[in-house]
Amino acid sequence: MKKAAIPIIAVLLLAVVAAGCIGGSSTTGTSTSGTASAPKEETLVIFHAGSLSVPFQQLEENFAKYAEENLNVKVKFDDEASGSVMAVRKVTDLGKKADIVAVADYTLIPQLMIPNYTDFYVIFATNEIVIAFTDKSKYANEINSSNWYEILAKQGVTFGFSDPNQDPCGYRSVMVMKLADYYYRKPIFETLVEKNTNIYANGSMVIAPKEIQLKTNKVVIRPKETDLTGLVESGSLDYYFIYKSVAEQHHLRYIELPDQINLKDFKMADYYGKVSIKIGATGKVIKAKPIVYGITVPKNAPHRELAMEFLKYLLSEKGKEIFQKNYQDFIWPPVAFGSVPAEIKNEVKVEKS
Repeated sequence: MKKAAIPIIAVLLLAVVAAGCIGGSSTTGTSTSGTASAPKEETLVIFHAGSLSVPFQQLEENFAKYAEENLNVKVKFDDEASGSVMAVRKVTDLGKKADIVAVADYTLIPQLMIPNYTDFYVIFATNEIVIAFTDKSKYANEINSSNWYEILAKQGVTFGFSDPNQDPCGYRSVMVMKLADYYYRKPIFETLVEKNTNIYANGSMVIAPKEIQLKTNKVVIRPKETDLTGLVESGSLDYYFIYKSVAEQHHLRYIELPDQINLKDFKMADYYGKVSIKIGATGKVIKAKPIVYGITVPKNAPHRELAMEFLKYLLSEKGKEIFQKNYQDFIWPPVAFGSVPAEIKNEVKVEKS
């Protein structure tokens, strides 16, 4: 299995459209008498993409120690991992309050959260789509980057991806299969997607109905990409489309796909862009593009000051180290858009709208 080099991409996203402004101050904990007061307790509510679960767990453990020692705050975390579309809709549609929203597709923030729910965001990590499996998977010793679509199409082989209506990994997976049509010059999307689900293509536009239905038992779809990991590990599912970082974190075997379809290579952005998907859940059209993660603090964050401290920690060298240890490429420096909060300006490269 090959290891991908960390891409240098801080200057490759200058065309992103964003807006806004937010501010705040740091949390302190010293009594008026000059002696240290008992740490106050706060709970940070975090809605994040399922693929961020492992690095965020370590990030939170480290930040909790930092906050108690430096901010005099005893931090607990209320994490909700989900598909990124669902993470955003919890705020915009369900009216839930969160201190941090971190998504696997940064464009969800300007599309769905700005200007009503937040005024800025930061892009901070990248990834790529791979096909993961174990030794238990059928044809595990035959599959490779040239024949994967033939293996997945074989009788008795099962594969999965997450729900395109809820999760960027899901809509990216089906766009990867549509891009494969052009790269391999074969009807891969029709064979793997249209014959097994009600997801279909109209030219280069993929249509994901609001209610995804399965036509066969060959394909398994779950709300978020990490929901499929256990199925593959147990041997009840042969293969699934997943982010490379997740495959690495779970010590799964995987094949890397050509750069023309894996959504990793920024030099291929125009090529990826020939394919789009219409998401039934939101009505939005999303163009295929290199994978970039985004993060923000909503306007109504219950613990805004501490949330800014957490964000600053994530964007620092400490956060970069945690992500790299978990096989996820980190954008350095992270790039922020909008009227960037003063608390994080020293940690990011600020780009204009």
